[in-house]
This record gives sequence, structure tokens and C-alpha cells, in this order.
Amino acid sequence: MTGTGGPEVLVPRAMPTPRPGVGELTIRTEAIPVLYPEIALRSGAFPLAAEPPLIFGFQAVGIVAETGPEVDAALVGRRVAVATAGFGSYAEYVRAPAVSATPVPEELSAAEAAAVLMSGSVAVTLLDAAACTGTETVLVEAAATGVGAALTELAARRGIRVLATAGGPAKAERARALGAAEVFDHRDPEWTARLRDHLGDTTIDVVFDSIGGATATALLDVITPLSGRMLGYGFLSGAPAQVTAADLIARGLTFIGCAGPRWLAVVDANRGRALALAANGELDPLVESVLPLERADEAHRLVEGRAPLGKIVLRPVTS
Repeated sequence: MTGTGGPEVLVPRAMPTPRPGVGELTIRTEAIPVLYPEIALRSGAFPLAAEPPLIFGFQAVGIVAETGPEVDAALVGRRVAVATAGFGSYAEYVRAPAVSATPVPEELSAAEAAAVLMSGSVAVTLLDAAACTGTETVLVEAAATGVGAALTELAARRGIRVLATAGGPAKAERARALGAAEVFDHRDPEWTARLRDHLGDTTIDVVFDSIGGATATALLDVITPLSGRMLGYGFLSGAPAQVTAADLIARGLTFIGCAGPRWLAVVDANRGRALALAANGELDPLVESVLPLERADEAHRLVEGRAPLGKIVLRPVTS
């Protein structure tokens, strides 16, 4: 990554192979997920952990090639998923903290593990935080891809009635295939009104809000009074949920903010659960395409355009 900006700042370069330090390991990379939050970081919307130029990327899957001091050498040769300390995964060899290494089940390919790693672990954590009983109705926003897709599939498998939003017919069809009972096009300015008409006298128990902005406020009156809750974990609209304490108190609702270091630590701890769910066939990795690492700029253009229905994964030509 030569600087912040468009996808063109991601340029192939030859660099020395990283050597692990104390508490670290190095993997020979097989698959690298292209994550939507990375788009914002690359563009300069959020600060990076270090100033560019740098090797971009947060997660990777591969075979442990070397371990550093205070790391079990028996890990060498095992396939693991790792998370970097903020950059460094868009590479043939990736150095990462050993504590981040999660074993990949044999039933999963490297690409499948990479695709499900973040969306699955976030979805599992959100469902835990929502404390759904299995008899409730939930609304999943942006339900056709990423975290929303994983939430929809996992909730539907638990017998939870899922209402969903998606952008356009193709994504609506995907959300239904994952288990959504009804889908509303969130590109329609009147979609919240259409949702209210559909509900009639019934309500939604849980809203998984990834859109944020004024939409969140418009949903408050369709959430079950006293027991209803909204979990805010994203802001595809460009702003967090515009919900005040007064809004919640007047309706007896709960807003759960799903962000920050402690939240992310729980997400990290759930990576193994997400991989196990995928290995058991309970969570579809939804790999759309695997591109060579050298085409990282093209992968970012695809994800930035929100056209893919599944995950874009990068693979070094050496794998």
C-alpha cells in the first residue's frame, strides 16, 4: 500500500520474507480475505496502525512455516488462520502473533476458512449478545453478504424468524436462500414504511443494525416495547445509528453498541467457533471468487462496488 486513496495504491512489490519475533509465527499464505472494513482504511476514512507505505491486510490463512521464541514449534506445518497486528497480510508470507493462530478444520479449504473467518465470528458474537430465545423475530440489515449473510443463515437454522434487507433483486434472492422469510430493498427510501405495513400489529424483537444513520430511528417504533433491542455494529449509511437515550427510554428499548477493544476481543475468541460451524455445514463460506494476490486492486474495486454476492479471496501464486 503506497498511500491512502483508491485501489490503485495497492501495488505488488518484492519484500524480504518476515521472520517471527518473540511470541510470533510466520505462515506461508494460501488465502487472504478481502474485508469490507479494509476498503475504508485504504481510502483514508479511518486511521491505519502505521503510516504507508506498508503491507496491507488484517487476516490470512496458511501453513505455519516458522515459529519464534516462546512459541510451540509443533505448530510448524499446520494450517491456521491468523490476524495481524494491523497490517501485513497481503503477502506470500505473513508474520502474526501466535495467540491469533486458529487451527483450520480439515473439512475446510484455505479459501473457505478465509471467507468465513470474520463474518462468521462477528455473527456468532452478535447472536450471543442478542440472547435470542429461538422464538423471536429479528431484522437483519444487509443480509445477503458478509456478516449479514452469516447472521441470516445461523439465525434461521436456530428456528428464528428472520426479516431482512438487501440491495436489489439478486441480493434479495440470496437472503431468502439463506433463510430470510421476507426481504425489503434498503435502497428504497420507503422501505421502513413497507416493513411497518408488513408487520401490522406485530413487532420485531431484535434489530441487527449495520446501516446506521436515520434508518435506525425509523425502526424504533416497530421494535417490541420493554424487551426489544437493537445491536449496532456498522454504519453502511456513513454514520452510526442516530438513536438517543430519550428515544430508547420512551419506548423501553435497549441499544447495544458492538464495537471497541473488548468487543473485538470476544470476536477474536469466536474465530474457532465460526470455522467449526462452517466445517459442520452449518455456515456457508460463500466464496464468490479467488483472485491472484497481484490483483488486490481489482478485488478492492469489486468489494467497493458492493456487487459481489460472496467473499473475494486473494491467493498468492506460490500457493
